[in-house]
Amino acid sequence: MKNLLLTLTAGVAGTALLAGAAQADTLRLLTWGGYAPENVIEKFEAETGHTVEVTMSNNEEMIAKLRATGGGGFDLAQPSQDRIKGPQEEFGIYKPIDLSKIDADQFTASMLEATKANSTVDGEVYAVPHIWGTSGLIVNKAEAEGVKDYTDLCNPDLEGKVSYRLKRPTLIAFAFSMGMDPFEAYGDEDAYTEIMEKVEKKLIECKPVVKTYWSGGDELLNLVRSGEVVAAMAWDTGGWKLNADNADINFVAPASGALGWIDTFVLPAKGKADDAAYDWINFVMQPEVAAMITESAGNFTASKGADEYASDTLKAQYQGSFSPEAVDNIKWYPPVPAGLEAIEGGILDRVKAAQ
Repeated sequence: MKNLLLTLTAGVAGTALLAGAAQADTLRLLTWGGYAPENVIEKFEAETGHTVEVTMSNNEEMIAKLRATGGGGFDLAQPSQDRIKGPQEEFGIYKPIDLSKIDADQFTASMLEATKANSTVDGEVYAVPHIWGTSGLIVNKAEAEGVKDYTDLCNPDLEGKVSYRLKRPTLIAFAFSMGMDPFEAYGDEDAYTEIMEKVEKKLIECKPVVKTYWSGGDELLNLVRSGEVVAAMAWDTGGWKLNADNADINFVAPASGALGWIDTFVLPAKGKADDAAYDWINFVMQPEVAAMITESAGNFTASKGADEYASDTLKAQYQGSFSPEAVDNIKWYPPVPAGLEAIEGGILDRVKAAQ
């Protein structure tokens, strides 16, 4: 996910129409940097006759823009899947997705079903998935081959050579690795507190093994490059960046499941070009086109089989990290209920303070 605040207006690149294409419209797209690259826009405009106007933003600004207009000003937006249910219930800024107009066969089924479940309000589905990413393990296999899950970062044999952040993803990850399901407990504060207290105890036990709790991505990458850290919890793209420099290092999807985020497609409530929006969704989910977006954004899409069309380097890194089973085992972040962040904050403070 990228936080770019600029606006790009793409002109008409062609007028040829696909057979049966809807009447040409201008699609006003509210999205992240890299998600609508110029070469994809040009191809879409040439094949459909639609024109595309892109406004690049981030989650907070997307919600603010749509809230200010009651869902107006744009025809398609791309908030993360945990920013849909709450804003829709509170502000009514989206309209339901007509799933009959989506080519579901182009989507990775587990991602499509997860997004539909996490964006359902009053029985209506409000989003389908697009770009995704995960956090899991970065492992130097020459030094820490036995690290297969988050709790392996507590192995005494790795004392002083592991790192992770003291942030909520670490709490969630360790809970899953310890055989618990924190997402199932989201609706029960007592049950969630009990899970978090068990994780707190585990993280305090692990403190002697940790070299440092990293806070910035560059900090972690430098620690791994230098060999000071041989196993860590971090993002997939960080692992692939390191893999380009050292083939022994790569991102590993943990046995208990990587933690995943998804940026989606939603229809703003007052959008005026629904046909163009559906045409764009179905167009960019074609594997060949999705691979073009992956090259631009740096993350993979929910397009089934798109990794086969990625560059040889990206394809090898992705396939080395994610088997089909590992993809289906990703734990997708659902919306966070009120009150849980306070519980997590207390846990993190106590872990940090523990001697």
